Amino acid sequence: MIPWLEAQSPFPDVASALTTDAPGLLAAGADLSPQRLLAAYQRGIFPWFSEGQPILWWSTDPRMVLMTDQFRISDSLKKTLRKIERSRHTDGRWQVRFDSAFEQVMRACAAPRKDGPGTWISEDIIAGYTGLHRLGYAHSSELWLDGKLVGGAYGVCIGRMFYGESMFARVSDASKVALAYLVQFLRSHGVAMIDCQQETNHLASLGAAPIPRTRFLAHLRNSIALPPISTWEPIAPLPDAG
Repeated sequence: MIPWLEAQSPFPDVASALTTDAPGLLAAGADLSPQRLLAAYQRGIFPWFSEGQPILWWSTDPRMVLMTDQFRISDSLKKTLRKIERSRHTDGRWQVRFDSAFEQVMRACAAPRKDGPGTWISEDIIAGYTGLHRLGYAHSSELWLDGKLVGGAYGVCIGRMFYGESMFARVSDASKVALAYLVQFLRSHGVAMIDCQQETNHLASLGAAPIPRTRFLAHLRNSIALPPISTWEPIAPLPDAG
């Protein structure tokens, strides 16, 4: 059994999360207001649920994270990044932007995929995170080609802790490009860890790895206490990309 949260209910201690059946499941209910989402992220908790389910809150153990200095850029991605960086400074066909189309990125992440239906990103989720974006806590990294959004990633940043949420691509490697620019920016601003929440082979291929929840929470507590990043502007992932 897990607790049901009313509007004013505090989150339970993450140590009470389930360890069997649905490992990491902590609670259900409450809402997806920006205030509730901030309270969750500050405690290492995130929402994740399917259509027709109540809001479910999770704190997984172990926790999948990407250390920004461990991000892997394949040789093929390096070629793509160099091409895009040259274009950014010449013909401008390719552009990388932060926070210019946050809701568009979310809706693209929610759209049906080639290999299946749409994601769990509902209208309520979009409303909650766009609210966080307006408050300066949620950010998007975007790849544009000839004025059209072709890839992106978004997440939440509190202090110097970044929580990755979702990515999408409409052309090859577009989500990886958006992530590469985001990782380089975060690393240059002292963000050492990106929370990936769920363990997947795709994330592992990019350098992510699981760590104990206790270690994750210790890093989180220190990182969210640091000053927030004031200006979000893309930084080239490769020193020689220009």
